[in-house]
Amino acid sequence: MVSIKPQFAASLYATISISFWGISFVSTKAVLDKLDPYTLIMLRFAIGAVFLLIVLMLKRIPVLIPLMYIPHLIVLGVLGVFVHQVIQVSALLTIDASSAGWMISFSPVFTVMLSMIFLHEKLTFAKSFGILIAISGVLLVTGARSGQTLGFAFNIGYFLMILSTLNWAVYSVLLKKLHIKLPSLTVTFYMSLLGCLLTIPFLLRDRGWERFHLLTGAEWAHILFLGIFVSGIAYWYWSKAHEVLEASKVSMFMYMEPLFTLIAAILLLHEKIFFISILGGIIIIIGVIMVNGQMGSVFQYISWRKR
Repeated sequence: MVSIKPQFAASLYATISISFWGISFVSTKAVLDKLDPYTLIMLRFAIGAVFLLIVLMLKRIPVLIPLMYIPHLIVLGVLGVFVHQVIQVSALLTIDASSAGWMISFSPVFTVMLSMIFLHEKLTFAKSFGILIAISGVLLVTGARSGQTLGFAFNIGYFLMILSTLNWAVYSVLLKKLHIKLPSLTVTFYMSLLGCLLTIPFLLRDRGWERFHLLTGAEWAHILFLGIFVSGIAYWYWSKAHEVLEASKVSMFMYMEPLFTLIAAILLLHEKIFFISILGGIIIIIGVIMVNGQMGSVFQYISWRKR
């Protein structure tokens, strides 16, 4: 049985990871008026790759990997890093960071749908009902900015965020099927390195470095945060939480991500928050919990935290 101290440490690791991921939408939004999406992605993952390489060397984890895993890492890196980040950063050009935070919580719904198709998981009544609830929450969030109470307010940014959640679901299903037997730090390093390399041609095409001098100290701080804390520490701490807590308990922390995005958007970007948008976000999370069959786990987790 795991003692209370390691459980507390694991909970802290998971909370830190989720807070960094939630704030990442705000940091990305803060520098998009100075840098194009590809230049920002290149900087972020270049910094992340250097940081992770230093951590690997300090922990004396081998950097070289078997050749058999290279195709797997390329596929995961293209989908989970390059494509995913290009879509998300492009979405943030036209929508608020807080809205993006709510929308990203819809991702597990697509994961369940794809799992039913490719992993032959069953669709229960509870999952079907949860999907409908989550979709209604998405409609509320997207309609909030146009003054609608229900209905999809067309905005390319919302469409891209939904596409982003679908892409992440595809990545998650592939991650389960590929079974890469490497340390999580090694996998994260190579994915960050690939994300950086894939964006270099676009940096050269757009001469993105010519805008570096426009960045203020605060904006460089946002970029360093994205590279070190989001691309590096967050993934590292998330894996450390999994070493102690059960996967179901760790997954409970994911529902806190939109909250951190919302708080950071208000404090750092001074975004105007609509009640209907918050309501829609809460409905999305409730629907996602039902889809994943975790409603009972939520109550168990709350009881565990009170002990």
